[in-house]
Amino acid sequence: MFIISLKYVKPIQEVEKCLEDHIKFLEKYYASGNFICSGRKTPRTGGVIICRTKDKREVEKIIQEDPFYREELAEYEVTEFSPTKYAEGFERFI
Repeated sequence: MFIISLKYVKPIQEVEKCLEDHIKFLEKYYASGNFICSGRKTPRTGGVIICRTKDKREVEKIIQEDPFYREELAEYEVTEFSPTKYAEGFERFI
């Protein structure tokens, strides 16, 4: 599993111009089963996506489709982790 952390590098007004396309990007990867959850950081300086893929290379390929990436609105940090303890029911995401 991977944590994708986005940090906005442009004003929020520019980010919001691409928000509809970013949501379509998210929906595509929820439908494929790659994204488990996502949301805005508080304060609104970026976002976080929990993702499952076979390897980091696939995560990087997915990120390149994000309008926030293409428009250089955000920087991305990818952290791989292996869940060893989790709430009941979460095992279906692993």
